[in-house]
Amino acid sequence: MRLTMDVITWYLEQTSPSDLRPAKPPEIGLDIVRAEVPSPEFNRFLYTAVGGDWQWTERLPWTWRQWADHLDQGVETWVAYHRGTPAGYVELVPQEDAAVEIAYFGLLPWAIGRGAGGRLLEAGTARAWDLADRRPDREPTRRVWLHTCSLDGPAALANYQARGFRVYDTRTGVPGDRDEGVTPGPWPGAGPRGRA
Repeated sequence: MRLTMDVITWYLEQTSPSDLRPAKPPEIGLDIVRAEVPSPEFNRFLYTAVGGDWQWTERLPWTWRQWADHLDQGVETWVAYHRGTPAGYVELVPQEDAAVEIAYFGLLPWAIGRGAGGRLLEAGTARAWDLADRRPDREPTRRVWLHTCSLDGPAALANYQARGFRVYDTRTGVPGDRDEGVTPGPWPGAGPRGRA
């Protein structure tokens, strides 16, 4: 299937921990914890459960080994739970030049609209800033960055900006071909957005 609409991609950054702005308390209680044991199965579950309705397809063909190799590069996965159930996650990828990319961030469909996104993004960004505290081999973080696009949730860009991220680049283009037969997520449309 070929998508023919233009997609806008925004690149955002923070260059100081003081850029981070707190979120309002969520409507639901959240425990945000690091998944300290790298688990390709768990990360793939989070990727598909969160990205199913947002066209996250890039990693769907990855093998177990590709997931494991990715996680072994010092990737941190921070998961928000509500009463023991995953509500969303943040994936932090350490990079060169003391930068940390928020490579993936999002909520499971049931948690959207409950204020969890702001709190999870605040916590995940704070963990990007203090990553060197957990990794003595790294110098302190000097930049946290991410990108989002017009295919992502309608509140995504506003949430990033509300947490203090600034747009430093914008690009418009047509996405490449999607793999035929690759369906995003375990059950696209199964969440509250897909119910009649």
